Amino acid sequence: MNTPIRPTCSTATVSLIFGILTWFMLPFVGAVIAVIAGHMARAEIRRANGGLEGDGMAVAGLVLGYVHLGLALLAVMAVILFFGGLAAFLAVAAHHPM
Repeated sequence: MNTPIRPTCSTATVSLIFGILTWFMLPFVGAVIAVIAGHMARAEIRRANGGLEGDGMAVAGLVLGYVHLGLALLAVMAVILFFGGLAAFLAVAAHHPM
């Protein structure tokens, strides 16, 4: 009848908090911290053999961090491709005046 209360893994909480903060205040650093803390939390929860809660928070922090890092990578690639294409266009236009 009385089920023991399992403590929540503090590293999972850190992962979730930084996963949320990465979208508002700490763009790249928050995502890296969320991913690292999320993996550490999941490992700690597995080692506790049911003695810790917070796997869902760790997964949420991982997802938020990885999605942000993926979008940041796509944005950097888009900027590089845009300016690379612009430079190529200007180089061609400089050699072939209209």
